[in-house]
Amino acid sequence: MSGQPETVSHGEGQQHPIGLYFKVWILLFVLSSMSYAVDYFHFVGYLRWTLILVFMFLKAGLIITVFMHFAWEPSTLKLALGLPVIAIVVFIGFMAVEADYTFLSRLTFMSGGT
Repeated sequence: MSGQPETVSHGEGQQHPIGLYFKVWILLFVLSSMSYAVDYFHFVGYLRWTLILVFMFLKAGLIITVFMHFAWEPSTLKLALGLPVIAIVVFIGFMAVEADYTFLSRLTFMSGGT
């Protein structure tokens, strides 16, 4: 023990083919174009918001998977990070259904019964 910090020699980091990144960039461009097309073609209502959210989640998933190297993580880490996200999405779905039910109940019972 000389009091000096030990230096650890690390090997070269894992390299991924550049073609993978180009493919993901092209796919992100296509998804962004499709998201723009939703507004361009004047989709409205639930269809509009569903398409926008689907494209948003697909783009976020690609970015996390490839550019943040999530695809190469151990499966236990994927499970530890993925389960809470899935639980949150399910919870948001339940709350959306509950909000619609509450809104429709208020319309029915507070409008004078007509």
